[in-house]
Amino acid sequence: MNPAPNFDRLARPYRWLEYLTFGPCLQRCRTWFLPEIRQCSSALVLGDGDGRFTSRLLAMSPEIRVHAVDLSPAMLAALQKSAGSDAHRVTTEAADLRHWQPAASASYGLVATHFFLDCLTTEEISALAQRLAPALADDAIWLVSEFASPPTVFGRVVAAPLVALLYRAFRLIANLRLSHLPDHRQSLKASGWVIQSQHSHLNGLLVSQLWASQLRLRSVKNQS
Repeated sequence: MNPAPNFDRLARPYRWLEYLTFGPCLQRCRTWFLPEIRQCSSALVLGDGDGRFTSRLLAMSPEIRVHAVDLSPAMLAALQKSAGSDAHRVTTEAADLRHWQPAASASYGLVATHFFLDCLTTEEISALAQRLAPALADDAIWLVSEFASPPTVFGRVVAAPLVALLYRAFRLIANLRLSHLPDHRQSLKASGWVIQSQHSHLNGLLVSQLWASQLRLRSVKNQS
């Protein structure tokens, strides 16, 4: 297993670096499906960086409780700050999610991973999904925002080289040892998740996805 990256030095400038490179597009990607999750009361947010998604989630859902897990203590501190007056509804935990185990008593209705799964290998995503399964409600949903390299001319000429450049930059800045996007779709499908909705941004460079557990789908089918 590769050594853990260190994102602490990015905590302060992360928001401005993001805006300088992609403007509001990454945040739009993160929050695209927020209207679909108003009924969730407990969320597990993994690798949310400085917490802009978490702050929007808390503001939209006054009753929701969030458990935020991230490798970087500095990012978690930034997330707590972003939560503002809603910070009392957030529990933070610094941990390497390649090993982290949820509490046996946990029952999350929502998992959110925004530009985090690309820090893992396909195999690590599969292992994470398996470890999360006992801690999720039967009707759980999973929000994913990620970079993508679409099978188009744009994908080959623009998206793939740009993603490779981002990986090189994060190797230099944070010691992230990966070099290509994992196949998170394969991992989630193999773990019992089914994609419900998807929206592409920037010609397919970014993708927002809403996944549902097979148990949720069976329940909806039975009710109909």
